[in-house]
Amino acid sequence: MILPTRAAAVLLPLSPAFTAPTFERFVLLALSAILTTGRRTVANLLRTLGRLAPGHRTSYQRVLSAARWSGLALACRLCRLVLCWVPAGRPILLVGDDTVGGHKGKRVYGKARHRDPVRSTHTYTAWRYGHRWVVLAVLVHFPFAKRPRALPVLVALYRSAEDDRRRGRPHCTPAQLLCRLLAVLLHRFPERRFVVVGDSGYGAHEVARFCHARRARLTLVSKLHPEANLLEPPPPCAGKGRPRVKGAALPKPSAAAARARRRRAVVRPTSPACATRC
Repeated sequence: MILPTRAAAVLLPLSPAFTAPTFERFVLLALSAILTTGRRTVANLLRTLGRLAPGHRTSYQRVLSAARWSGLALACRLCRLVLCWVPAGRPILLVGDDTVGGHKGKRVYGKARHRDPVRSTHTYTAWRYGHRWVVLAVLVHFPFAKRPRALPVLVALYRSAEDDRRRGRPHCTPAQLLCRLLAVLLHRFPERRFVVVGDSGYGAHEVARFCHARRARLTLVSKLHPEANLLEPPPPCAGKGRPRVKGAALPKPSAAAARARRRRAVVRPTSPACATRC
């Protein structure tokens, strides 16, 4: 397949995740998704391709439904392609969040009722039926934009507690799913350091313990209530009575921030000799 130079630099490193016929159809669908306006369904993408798409249309639909390729391998290769543009000594900025995609079909796997945070208010709760995806994205800086863009690289489907109970499997919260996605990146890229940013929903104990255990390579930035109760780990059990689950109380975040030493920028004066050399 003959690809443009810029497209080949992005798509060819992803080819080992597919078989040769599936990769050819994947490339056609990916390039058509850039040119298509409106809904990017497979049928609409094939209308854009026209006669450029060889084979039967069902072979393109099977790329996303029945073809044998690993989404995890594809995500890791895409992430490696992105991380190669970040200097080795600089930490990788990650963002974690969840989004709800509406699918009301009767046979949709993993469908459940989820709260829509965009349309909900303090007095009204909007519900959506469909999938809830936990997304881990890499912040990418483009030269034409002032703000970084989030490029999703890993996703995990959140299943409701009722569905897990019915299928007999352990339930995982969105925070626990985010920890699994972070563990994949830490395992696949042992030479890189990461900084993950999440909202208050991911400032949970599971994520905090996970990041603290890997604090040499992973840093967590999240929201925390200024009057939150912070406690030390419980002391070891002495062998008598019920073991303690809480340790000594720590200062609240507002008190710790008030006592913290504030930094200020110091501008060093430039000597005339230095100014001449510059």
